[in-house]
Formats: sequence, structure tokens, C-alpha cells
Amino acid sequence: MFITFEGPEGCGKSTHSKRLKSYLEGKNHRVLLTFEPGGTQVGKEIRQLLLKPESVLDETTEVYLFAADRSEHVSKIILPALAEGKIVISDRFIDSTLAYQIGGRRLPEDLVRYLNMVSSKGLTPDLTFLLDVSPEIGLKRATQNGTADRFEQEALSFHRRVRASYQRIATDDAERVKVINTDDKSIEEIQNKIREIVDEKLGNQG
Repeated sequence: MFITFEGPEGCGKSTHSKRLKSYLEGKNHRVLLTFEPGGTQVGKEIRQLLLKPESVLDETTEVYLFAADRSEHVSKIILPALAEGKIVISDRFIDSTLAYQIGGRRLPEDLVRYLNMVSSKGLTPDLTFLLDVSPEIGLKRATQNGTADRFEQEALSFHRRVRASYQRIATDDAERVKVINTDDKSIEEIQNKIREIVDEKLGNQG
């Protein structure tokens, strides 16, 4: 099974993907946890270019860098792990590119979807968790340590477009994308809901 975690800045993707990995391993599943951008050696260098605040990138350059990162990620990490029968959990995947580059950057949808298709080798997650959060709350969480990456420094209007784009993705693909609002729920409440959905999905596959 291929599971992805998506959402705006500060939604809790990293926390919940790690907790889900531990939970599934406790049930004797073999699990690989990975992330985008930066899940490969090449990806680490791309991540630096994409996230460091001093990077000045054209919007088209940016989407090509994300596509290059994903191509490496799918070929070298995700597909081999799935072929070994592992459950793969990824912190961000194709939906991030749709939300941030179409919604946030306002790039042409046909360009972004084409790059997604090519870079993902046509791979689609079996299950996606969209951890929804208002930009005001999410950005406060994401920057509470006093630092902000290049995306976290974007205007509030950018983050509102990203969130709206994610919500459209979820509406259009409700079978795959499960939305959980994290504004006012505890980590335990959110994680319990995630586990319930995953257990049901695994049961159906079995």
C-alpha cells in the first residue's frame, strides 16, 4: 500500500506520518517512511535549492525541480519498496505539486499535471490524508522556532490559495483523499482517526 500525507504548512504531516509508521510496525507490517522533496541523495540537494530563503527561483524552474526530485524518489525509493511488499508512507507527493504550483503559483494546470504524470511514472497513492489547517494557525505552528523556509515566507494570500486548491483536490477524489481538520483537534484524536481509516483500508485489501 502507498499512503501519502498532504496539507498546508504546519498541518502536522511529519508528526502523523512518523506515528503511523510506528503503529503499523507494531502490527508487524514492513514500512518505509519517506518524504518530498529530499527523499534521495539528489533530492537532498534539490530540497536545499527549493527551501532555503535566499533561493530566488522562477516559478517554472521551481516546478521542474520538484519534478526532478519526484522522478528520483519514485524510481529509487518508492517503487522498489512497493515491489518488496512494504507499506510506503510519504510526507508529500503529487498533490503538493498541484496545490502549491497550480493553486499557489498559478502555473498552467496542464503543464503541472503533465509533469506530475511523467515524474511519478503514473503512480497514484492508494490512500491520502489531507491534514487541513487554516493558514493563520498552520504558519504560526510551522514558524514557532523562529525560522521560516522559502514557502513559509510567502504571503498569506498564497497559503490561502494552496489550502483552497487542496480542498478542491479532496472534493474531486473523495475516495482516495481523506480530509482531517487539525485546527482544534489533539494529536491523539487525529492519529486515532488516521489509524481507523488505515485499518479499514488494509482490512478491505486483505
